Amino acid sequence: MPDFLLELFSEEIPARMQGRAREDLKKLVTDGLVEAGLTYASAGVFSTPRRLVLTIEGLMAESPTTREERKGPKADAPEQALAGFLRGIGITDAGPVMALAGQPSGSHIHAGGVVVEVRDDKKGQVLFAKVTKPGRPAAEIVAEVVERTIRTFSWPKSMRWGSGQLRWVRPLHSILCLLTTEAGADVVPVTVDHLTSGNTTEGHRFLAPARFAVSGFDDYAAKLKRAFVVLDSAEREAAIWHDATTGAFASGLEVVPDAGLLTEVAGLVEWPVVLMGAIGEEFLGLPPEVLQTSMKEHQKFFSVRNPKTGRIERFITVANRTTADDGATILKGNLKVLSARLSDARFFWENDLRTVANGGLEGMAAGLANVTFHNKLGSQAERIARIAALARELAPLVGADADQAELAAKVAKADLQSAMVGEFPELQGLMGSYYARAQGLPDAAAEACQQHYSPLGPSDDVPSQPVSVAVALADKLDTLTGFWAIDEKPTGSKDPYALRRAALGVIRLVLANGLRLPLARFGDDLLAFFHDRLKVFLRDQGVRHDVIDACLAMPGNDDLTLLVKRARALQDFLGTEDGANLLQGFRRANNILTQAEKADGVEYSFGADVKYAETDEERALFTALDGAEAAIAPAMKAEDFGAAMAALAGLRAPIDAFFTAVQVNSDKQVIRRNRLNLLHRIRAACAPVADLSRLGSE
Repeated sequence: MPDFLLELFSEEIPARMQGRAREDLKKLVTDGLVEAGLTYASAGVFSTPRRLVLTIEGLMAESPTTREERKGPKADAPEQALAGFLRGIGITDAGPVMALAGQPSGSHIHAGGVVVEVRDDKKGQVLFAKVTKPGRPAAEIVAEVVERTIRTFSWPKSMRWGSGQLRWVRPLHSILCLLTTEAGADVVPVTVDHLTSGNTTEGHRFLAPARFAVSGFDDYAAKLKRAFVVLDSAEREAAIWHDATTGAFASGLEVVPDAGLLTEVAGLVEWPVVLMGAIGEEFLGLPPEVLQTSMKEHQKFFSVRNPKTGRIERFITVANRTTADDGATILKGNLKVLSARLSDARFFWENDLRTVANGGLEGMAAGLANVTFHNKLGSQAERIARIAALARELAPLVGADADQAELAAKVAKADLQSAMVGEFPELQGLMGSYYARAQGLPDAAAEACQQHYSPLGPSDDVPSQPVSVAVALADKLDTLTGFWAIDEKPTGSKDPYALRRAALGVIRLVLANGLRLPLARFGDDLLAFFHDRLKVFLRDQGVRHDVIDACLAMPGNDDLTLLVKRARALQDFLGTEDGANLLQGFRRANNILTQAEKADGVEYSFGADVKYAETDEERALFTALDGAEAAIAPAMKAEDFGAAMAALAGLRAPIDAFFTAVQVNSDKQVIRRNRLNLLHRIRAACAPVADLSRLGSE
């Protein structure tokens, strides 16, 4: 079985595109090979800034011969129908086939690899075609698949160059395409516009630019390494992180982790060389997040932190080559550019501090009166006024001081007018917290500035400080109620204003802080939206959908903390043997009762009397219900769902015994009515806990 090696060598591929390109290349080629009948043992895919590489081991040497039988039209069908069927099996001349009409069953003709035969069918004589497709050599199939892959490959952005029609992310320079067996390596001939495949590639652009021939993947990878190219992006990442952290540790410092930046930088270099430089003393007073953001966004530098002070004191850059001066010239050039960038950041920082010193954060926010939030919802300043009023109203419900909550809401978005956030929008909120502290505002207000956007996603931390919670809730609820008021709701997959994210943020704030927040006040339609988002949230945590529905059907379902507490207790209860069996007993009682009430046209909802009990099992059920009802009522009042369900669990055995020993539909009408009313007591005993009728059979 041959091994396959494909390299597509080009100008630099943007780092952000390499991961997707690797997976697309693997899928397109392997899917194409399998569809053509070639299976394989394993496949691997790699990338560097200048190459996409696919290697396949254990590829079949040729596709198998296949035989297929197809049923066609009647033998005496019109010529047009026959011609259509025959074209589908590769026969262009319908004449010989038409001669089969009226011939005995088994008559047939040969046409290439196709046999057309007449067979008797319940509808008369019908044509059947036996199509044989001979196997093809792997090289022939590989050539077709590779050419199609290159011509149809989809990049987020692509270009044409020269006079050719091929589109690629950057000019494509060469195609290496080999099939290797024990007998040697053969080039698979592939021609795409001006490019013809071969067995050569290039090493590092500067350190080893000469082309060289390879005979297979192992030879290819080894020669690339000698030519200063680390093929595997994961290996480059590991090398960068090892060298960076080791160098920082040797200086008593630590590298600020950034997995996304590490992946991106590994996609920018073929031969990573880690260099560490010092940040100018004049910039060390900048907030560490400003230094980190500026270096990451503008120059792809890692930040190096002093663990004792928390200050960012150095940077790490990753060069794409070794140099005679061990990177001194590279560091000097990088530091020159970095100093210019950080000079801008320092100017923004000092300018913002002067603005706050002169007019406070509310003065900084004054310009938001001229910034439109939405043409139907007014300016950002008008929105802030609404958020401040709502934060003050919510404060008592979250344990916050109303004055502090209102103050924090008024200044939380002031940094949107700051020069720093204008340069680095991702720092909004965080810069507000720095400016709030510079103004001397309470810590609670400063924290609220930073945290009121949270949680932004499912893994984001949830604020717990009361003032921050009040402002974060007010911010999200104002967004939701505002867009609901102008009928701009999410539809299908479209959610341009991130309202689903805002609703999930409210849910997480409420649940994480155990808030008792009545959401019905914001409208039934919006409450239904919260319920939909809550279903998704709880299902992701393993809570059954029917359990959620059973709890949503209960009063007080706008109190999400109570709702989730009920749902979790019910799910836990149903996971026990008592819970599962009690549910079966409830269903049986409910079904019998529902059918009887429908047939009789009356409601059996009162009057069950133990004096009409004829069996010990009936009397035992009366006693058990008395005890359960007495325990359930105070448990529900105390919202102790566990205790309530423990009381229900005590009904399991009496209910089982009752249905085993007792016939509900007795011939004696008094006894029958009494037993139906007793079944109602079972239903009523369960009713305060959840609507068990909504539970499925999970």
